[in-house]
Amino acid sequence: MKIKRISFIEAKSPGAHIFSKFPIPRLGAVLLSTILKDRGYEVKAFIEDIAPPDWSYIENSDVVCISTITSTSLRAYTIADRLREKGIPVVIGGAHPSFLPEEALEHADYVVRGEGDLTLPELIEYLEKGTPEISSINGLSYRNSNGSVVNNPPRPLLEDLDMLPIPDFGLVHNWQASNIYPISTSRGCPFNCTFCSVIRMFGRRYRTRSVEAVLEELRHVNSVSKASKFFVDDNFAANKKRTKELLRAMIAEGINFKWSAQVRTDVAKDKELLRLMADSHCEVVYIGFESVNPKTLETFNKRQNLDEIIDCIRAVKEHGIEIHGMFVFGADTDTADTLKETADFAIKHGIDTVQFMMLTPLPGTPFFHEMKESGRLLHTDWSKYDAHHVVYKPLLMDPQTLHIESLKAMGRFYSWKYIFRHLANFDFFHVLIGLYGKKAVKRALNEAIDYLSSINTLMDFPTPKRPTNP
Repeated sequence: MKIKRISFIEAKSPGAHIFSKFPIPRLGAVLLSTILKDRGYEVKAFIEDIAPPDWSYIENSDVVCISTITSTSLRAYTIADRLREKGIPVVIGGAHPSFLPEEALEHADYVVRGEGDLTLPELIEYLEKGTPEISSINGLSYRNSNGSVVNNPPRPLLEDLDMLPIPDFGLVHNWQASNIYPISTSRGCPFNCTFCSVIRMFGRRYRTRSVEAVLEELRHVNSVSKASKFFVDDNFAANKKRTKELLRAMIAEGINFKWSAQVRTDVAKDKELLRLMADSHCEVVYIGFESVNPKTLETFNKRQNLDEIIDCIRAVKEHGIEIHGMFVFGADTDTADTLKETADFAIKHGIDTVQFMMLTPLPGTPFFHEMKESGRLLHTDWSKYDAHHVVYKPLLMDPQTLHIESLKAMGRFYSWKYIFRHLANFDFFHVLIGLYGKKAVKRALNEAIDYLSSINTLMDFPTPKRPTNP
């Protein structure tokens, strides 16, 4: 077949939460779009959380590639079904179809499992030229002539990240220079948290781009966008020596923009690293504290304790860097009191913003396997696997309590006291965050009754009372 035009779609999130105000595209669709553009194809990427797609363009494409995580997969499947009905070949990829390719192939012609940097171009070449042999394309799943699912061997993880092009956000439909700009400098994570799907997709070996390659991209993005930059690495400082080398180079070159990144509590143990982060204009770090319950930290295999969390908060804030604290509720060691104690802890220690999430068994993780084998999954409506709905049976509280108390803990943090405190300091950004957080919690509590009623019917629980706002 002749292939000229290729569309990429990143399916939209099923519902709003505290992050929805600041959508950040996952880089996969943009990077793969750039790779195929560099091979001479006409390519556009449509990120639904940023702007509605141009369906006229998409439906006149020769191939459509869809990227999805678990919570967006039902939306992705709906799009795929619509396009296949029009006779357009559909390729689907991302974390969810990588772990459940048989499910995805009910809706798509091909599934790219894991990293698609090499797999997708080989597939496009096969579709256009008939070579290479489809059976030789590692990381690909498809149906053979008999209709049986074929899962080719997995694609080895990409060794040389420097071979990848700088993602071209000019390919993104309705991309604005004011959007938060994502940058990737590494893949993988050396840690092994039980609920996390990162290492199942990208491995435990921490692979990095060279400092020079990252600097080249930073020079480029600084010339096209003055918006804040976000390093999307799952652990930006996993290799502290290399991170410090990068930060020194940024400072020496005068690459001057505000940035944020995801890190672990162990950054606080390296004062030189914190100083370099501050000197290079780091404004916010996103830290997965996960819990203030020591038993839960052990269950999650976080390899950190409560004292280290407190020391981290103190050290980071002493360097003028704000903290977005991320906590996960619902481990088998958590009770309703844990949730209230976490909100109080975040307030007491001056964490700037928080996200309280419900533990979610994502396909591909040990936790998913454990919940499935033990019969504790409530359902597999993937749109609710967004960390803002309870989807399994907790051990020490009922699902209704986990769901409602998680929302109330968020409301406890984003209180009127939070809003007025920042208003008194003329910190209007955090005032708006507080107001948005309160609105999001109120909406979620109002919507909770219908959702909880549906799962309680499945479990033969009494119909819950409508929750009161915190």
